[in-house]
Amino acid sequence: MSITPAIFPELITAIDDSIKQNADAVTELDQAIGDGDHVFNLQRGLQALQTTSIEISQLDWPAAWQKIGMVLMASVGGASGSLYATLFISLSKNSLNKNIDFQTFADSFALAIEAVKQRGKSDVGEKTMLDVLVPVAESLKTAAQANQDLATSLTQICQAAEDGVENTRNLLATKGRASFLGERSLDHIDAGAKTAQLMIAAMASVLSK
Repeated sequence: MSITPAIFPELITAIDDSIKQNADAVTELDQAIGDGDHVFNLQRGLQALQTTSIEISQLDWPAAWQKIGMVLMASVGGASGSLYATLFISLSKNSLNKNIDFQTFADSFALAIEAVKQRGKSDVGEKTMLDVLVPVAESLKTAAQANQDLATSLTQICQAAEDGVENTRNLLATKGRASFLGERSLDHIDAGAKTAQLMIAAMASVLSK
């Protein structure tokens, strides 16, 4: 990939800014059907990554993803911490000893999402972050196979994420606290899916430059 980890400080700053700007709205979503602490837990991880962003920027991608995963594992509470840690650590393992081009990244990301599914014992359709991450992984693979340019790929990825978030509104929650609400979890957007979409959009805004 022509994009190197040198861009990481800018990426993590954009992500942190987006979560801060949307913190109240996402917390309302989380309080409606969850524990209400999702944004707080996520921001702890983002702060930890900000602290280590210069170190991460000097690594290669596999080492950077491994470091990101370890930082998230140590700093983020709740289910999202272990799931995002799993994603990045798996992404690192799937990319070792490879020339990381667009196709390789798309393949490695898809495998990392499978690891997240196994870790959370969940899949698409259960009102979780996977309802965003899986469509994004599929959009990535489609873009890579079609050899699309970066701008087109980012537009399609962001749209897949937005559609995934909106789809959670009509899903019945089967994981976490929300699962105890039964049909009362309907007509609510999942907070974890929303923050996943916000982070993807923030990264895309940086990469599109």
